[in-house]
Amino acid sequence: MELLMKIFRFGLVGLSGMLIDFSVTWLCKEKLRFNKYLANTLGFSLAAISNFFLNYVWTFEAADKNIKVDFVKFMLFAIVGLVLNNLLLFLFHEKLSIKFYPAKALAIVCVFAWNFTTNYFFNFHS
Repeated sequence: MELLMKIFRFGLVGLSGMLIDFSVTWLCKEKLRFNKYLANTLGFSLAAISNFFLNYVWTFEAADKNIKVDFVKFMLFAIVGLVLNNLLLFLFHEKLSIKFYPAKALAIVCVFAWNFTTNYFFNFHS
């Protein structure tokens, strides 16, 4: 039951991160005319930082741990997640011709499992 609650909370935090991610990506890609993969990287990165703090305090309740070490590990896992996200986005958008934002959402859903698993077992799990 505790694991399911953590997955649920991680998912809610992920939804807030998706709002940040899509908003920043849209602003950078559509309004500022950045390259779509750079825009995706910026959106993903800002969402990852926000997600770390929310997950640290709420999902994993890790307030008694070393926040600097946890942040570095979280961001390392997020960088791998970002590479996976961009590869999947490229595959879905460029190769399978799915429109950009639905392809981005699909990539996020696929990377969710990586993000939760690595953080649960290797970062916040006691």
